[in-house]
Amino acid sequence: MTRKLAWLGPLYYVLMAIFLYLPILFLIVFSFNDSVVLAFPLKGFTLNWYKQLLHTPELLTALKNTIWVAISSSFFATLLGAMSAIVIARYTFWGKRLFSSVATFPMVIPYLVLGVALLLLFNAVGIPLNLWTVAVGHVVINTPYAMLIIGARLAGFAPNLEEASMDLGETYWGTLRRVTIPIIMPSLIAAFLSSFSTSFDEFALTFFLTGTDTTLPIYLYSQLRFPSRLPLAITVAAVIIVVSSFFLMLSEWLRHWGERSVAAGG
Repeated sequence: MTRKLAWLGPLYYVLMAIFLYLPILFLIVFSFNDSVVLAFPLKGFTLNWYKQLLHTPELLTALKNTIWVAISSSFFATLLGAMSAIVIARYTFWGKRLFSSVATFPMVIPYLVLGVALLLLFNAVGIPLNLWTVAVGHVVINTPYAMLIIGARLAGFAPNLEEASMDLGETYWGTLRRVTIPIIMPSLIAAFLSSFSTSFDEFALTFFLTGTDTTLPIYLYSQLRFPSRLPLAITVAAVIIVVSSFFLMLSEWLRHWGERSVAAGG
């Protein structure tokens, strides 16, 4: 009976891949369509929409804002995630489980709810909405993922390496700089790239926390109201998908490379 049903696994995988990636493939194909009408057959092949990306000032401004938010939020999310991971992996203290649970709350709270909550908080304390509030929101949602990525690396090598360093006379901060950080560096880079990709694509949280400055996802959403701008919006979406996929694959490669290097060293 089990052998007869063995084909269900591959079938499920194929169907899942079709439903997930076929719309993305169509999106990329239509970004080369020489028509504002999104329908088959394609009218022709063109790179005109990609050329227009470089001659749209508001798009370039949104891109600059998005990159700034992504870099700044990813840096602080990686920093906070590394600090949290070290505390959880290397120390025992009262309330450790509670701390771990609270630190991962943003992973299970819908971004829509989190965006409304942060909006109410910023309004209550009188902080105007701008790119800084967007960056703070992105730090909140990216820190738990960075913590888990870095924590997995810390669990991959024994703490006796750090203990040996301090037994030989090195200080804690010296051990952190000379031993711990070099070993977990691939996971730090992976956490940063993963956070960058998430921040670059984030819409729901950004929609509530941005002010007059817009980011690329918000700009993309605003262009959907104009049929003549739809091909340009599709092209922007295609570029975002390709860039995000690259960063995610690079992040995953770095994470596995770090695991293999630690295993080989052990």
